[in-house]
Amino acid sequence: MNDSYKIFLSEKELPDAWYNILPDLPTPLAPPLHPKTGQPVTPEDLRPIFPDAIIAQEVSGERWIEIPGPVRDVLKLWRPSPLHRARNFEKALETPARIYYKNEGVSPPGSHKPNTAVAQAYYNKEAGIKRLATETGAGQWGSALSFACQLFGLQCTVYMVKVSYEQKPYRRILMNVWGGEVFPSPTERTNSGRAILAKNPDTKGSLGIAISEAVEDAATHEDTNYALGSVLNHVVLHQTVIGIETQKQLALAEEKADILIGCVGGGSNFGGFCVPFARDKIQGKTDCEIIGIEPKSCPTLTKGAYQYDYGDTVGLTPLLLMHTLGHSFEPPGIHAGGLRYHGDAPVLSNLVHNGVVKARAYTQNPVFEASVLFARTEGIIPAPETSHALRAVMDEALKCKETGEEKCIVCCFSGHGHFDLAAYDDYLGGRLVDYEYPDEKIHEALADLPKFPTGI
Repeated sequence: MNDSYKIFLSEKELPDAWYNILPDLPTPLAPPLHPKTGQPVTPEDLRPIFPDAIIAQEVSGERWIEIPGPVRDVLKLWRPSPLHRARNFEKALETPARIYYKNEGVSPPGSHKPNTAVAQAYYNKEAGIKRLATETGAGQWGSALSFACQLFGLQCTVYMVKVSYEQKPYRRILMNVWGGEVFPSPTERTNSGRAILAKNPDTKGSLGIAISEAVEDAATHEDTNYALGSVLNHVVLHQTVIGIETQKQLALAEEKADILIGCVGGGSNFGGFCVPFARDKIQGKTDCEIIGIEPKSCPTLTKGAYQYDYGDTVGLTPLLLMHTLGHSFEPPGIHAGGLRYHGDAPVLSNLVHNGVVKARAYTQNPVFEASVLFARTEGIIPAPETSHALRAVMDEALKCKETGEEKCIVCCFSGHGHFDLAAYDDYLGGRLVDYEYPDEKIHEALADLPKFPTGI
């Protein structure tokens, strides 16, 4: 067993291809459906908002898709990212478990999001697009896309969920530094935003609303495309550099993961981290436990329906078969803004539905308790989203303390919390509210699910 605190891969070991799990899923992935006809979408349906290269990746049956040289050149700014052994965290928990975390917070924007932002900016630049429109929750995706657009000479428009815009001003400033223009969503700039504000002038927004605005912006401007930071197959595909590298690093450490843990909003960091391991589990090469962690205030995987639903609030996007709380669901303004989405990646939902991946949910105070202990022992302040994963790591490590099992627990550390200190101030000041979304409210939102198709 390797005794290092950090396991690095050389620049030459940066993956040269992304792993596509579509051909290896336990059941075929259901096709996205047109929002008006209910028929499977065609490439022509997607061309108003996506370049052909992205559309091809979305439906590709190839297991390995080559990473273009210009994309790899940018990724080399921070990749391969290190795999850390959290020895001080282990010691504080008095656990026999061995805890590792894959540190995606080392990227320039501080999270995993640039792994796909760089690829999407590149493909759109190659297609002759001048501007990208997008949404962002906590700001990690918006800052990552602003960063990527700056590198490839594209303009970037970001619709930031209003509650996060107000909570996290430094995220907005970061986007501005990289040339992005940022608007608190819902806005008066789009028909979607105006309709939402007319119905609820005091709304704090949601990712679904912000997606509606960004999609409308892209669809109504010929020089503009839409870029999504999570959920879709091509996004999970680009994030698989995380899991591919982690497998190589565990091999160097002479370790075999017993438990894999990551936080889940739309499913990009966790999907990219876990699907290379999920492939091995489906093929009987490993029996590791794979657990996605979400907030109880937005319990998509743990309480949502596995049903076709829109990816946005207004209903502009294709219908996806996924775990959903209903596109009209508007979660409370918890600090983990990146986990406040009503649906989940179809790929991840498929794996949960088929029992390959498990899900668990927590409220805010327990996750911040874990992240403060992590910060005080390992020195890195986790993002509120990452804190959810660390709570589950902590709980699994404490189980090992009780049983004496020396399990290997591996976590995707999706980003640092340097721009989220207001959340920590609220926790330390006793102002965080633990909120579990009422079942009756979830049932109300699920009642608005599209009437076609009826199910699976």
